[in-house]
Amino acid sequence: MIGLVIVSHSAKLAQGVYELAAQMAGDQVGISQAGGLADDCEALGTDAQKILSAIEEVWRQDGVLVLMDVGSAVMSAEMALEMLPEERRQKCLLSNAPLVEGAIVAALHAGLGEPLQAVNAAAESALSVPKYCRGQ
Repeated sequence: MIGLVIVSHSAKLAQGVYELAAQMAGDQVGISQAGGLADDCEALGTDAQKILSAIEEVWRQDGVLVLMDVGSAVMSAEMALEMLPEERRQKCLLSNAPLVEGAIVAALHAGLGEPLQAVNAAAESALSVPKYCRGQ
C-alpha cells in the first residue's frame, strides 16, 4: 500500500484536504500533510524540509504519492525528493492531479491497495467526467 502527502502553501488548506482524504482512505493508508512554512504555520509558503519529513512519515515500500497545490509547492517538493536516498526517490511520485479532488480520489484508490502509478492516474483524472455521466 502506498502513502500520500498533501502539500499546500496554506497549513489550513493542507489540514482540511488531509481530513477529507483520511476519511476516504481508512486507517490503512498513511497520509501526511506539509502546509505552510516550517517555522510559522500561519505564513503562506512551502518548505522542502517539511515536505521531506512528511514523505518520511508515511514512507511505504510501495511508494509515496505527493499532491501539491501551485507554483513553489512543486519546486519545494522536487527539492524534497532530491534530499531522499536514491532508492526511495525512485518510489516517490509528484502528481499533476488537482489538489482537493485528486487527494480524495488518490486516498480511495490507495485504500483499495492499488499500485502507485494506478493511484496517480486515478488522481490525475479526478476532474474527468465519464461519458455515461454526461448523458452520452
